[in-house]
Amino acid sequence: MPHGREIFRAGNADLGELHQSRWQWLEEVAGPAVALPTEYPDGYHVPQHRHSRSQLLHALVGVVLVTTRHGRWMVPPDHAMWIPAGIEHSVEMLGDVSMRSVYVMPGAIPGLPDGLRVVGITELMHSLIVESEKLPQGGELEGRGGLIMNLLLHEIPTLPERPLGLPFPSDPRLAALCRRFVAAPSPHATIDEWADAAGMSRRSFTRAFQRQTGLSLSTWRQQACLFAALPRLADGEPITRVALDLGYDSVPAFITMFKRMLGSSPRGYMRGEGVRRPSVPARLEGPVA
Repeated sequence: MPHGREIFRAGNADLGELHQSRWQWLEEVAGPAVALPTEYPDGYHVPQHRHSRSQLLHALVGVVLVTTRHGRWMVPPDHAMWIPAGIEHSVEMLGDVSMRSVYVMPGAIPGLPDGLRVVGITELMHSLIVESEKLPQGGELEGRGGLIMNLLLHEIPTLPERPLGLPFPSDPRLAALCRRFVAAPSPHATIDEWADAAGMSRRSFTRAFQRQTGLSLSTWRQQACLFAALPRLADGEPITRVALDLGYDSVPAFITMFKRMLGSSPRGYMRGEGVRRPSVPARLEGPVA
């Protein structure tokens, strides 16, 4: 398998085998970074797996949900998720997804992130990723190709982190409350209610939740609401319906939360994402996620 890009068609009985062969190719290919494009249909699920390379998983078009034992992360268009080497993860497609992934050898350059995170993709990084997929994959590149891959690697540590992660606490009581909230998010749940349900004092609860997730309960709940809202907004649902379904008393209250978390209104955010179309004709390719 010279390049790891075999084309498949939905329903192919050998799809699982193809996954394994492409992952094996990634383990064997040389070079500090490898860039691969993949097109996925709505609802496609890539089972849990891991790589010896770190992965910058970029959603060029569509929304992706990445799940690990550490939590769940939403990757909307023009964002990417950094998945460190060795982290087991599964990937779910919310809508048709045009994915561009860069697989990076650990220690390829200093300063690469050491934890899971969702990042915004700058115009420069977008262009570098699109160009990188056209280059020969594997081995050291020279000339223009080498400059592109080198600059791409150096841009990764500078990408702005976005609050689209949803880490789960390790305490089973707290994790159960989080799963219940994700199933039916609401902005009105209080710390006291969560603490009582967990059988803890308010102080013990807040300390445990912060220690185990790295977030306050308030911030965690807002991010959970964003998780519920983004796929629906991406599908074109009215902002009013999404806001009221999530339990917000008014659309302005929902928009205020959205602006505080993501820096713009829902409409402006989705429009600002650009939802760029891939520079090559869409096709179903053998998935590596």
